[in-house]
Amino acid sequence: MTDELDDAFRTANRLRISAFLSGCDEAEFRAVQEYCDLSPSNLSKNVAALEELGYVKVRKGHVGKTPRTWLVLTEDGRQALAGHLAALQHIADTAARHA
Repeated sequence: MTDELDDAFRTANRLRISAFLSGCDEAEFRAVQEYCDLSPSNLSKNVAALEELGYVKVRKGHVGKTPRTWLVLTEDGRQALAGHLAALQHIADTAARHA
């Protein structure tokens, strides 16, 4: 069952970002940054990796004259996260049975 673990979520930051986005239709970059307690560059780096996998979509626009960036967890990202969390749960359940 550990084969179901997705390498994309093996870092705490990517797992945290994806988990936060799973509860939103869309989130503004700064909100994700603040919730995940990441620097802008660290968030950008992790989002770029998730975007490359097709797990996160980045949308840029403006609010008035201020540029903004929004992040969306894609359907592929939601499925990958759900599979990863199920694999983690299986590991935890197995450990609890053998404790």
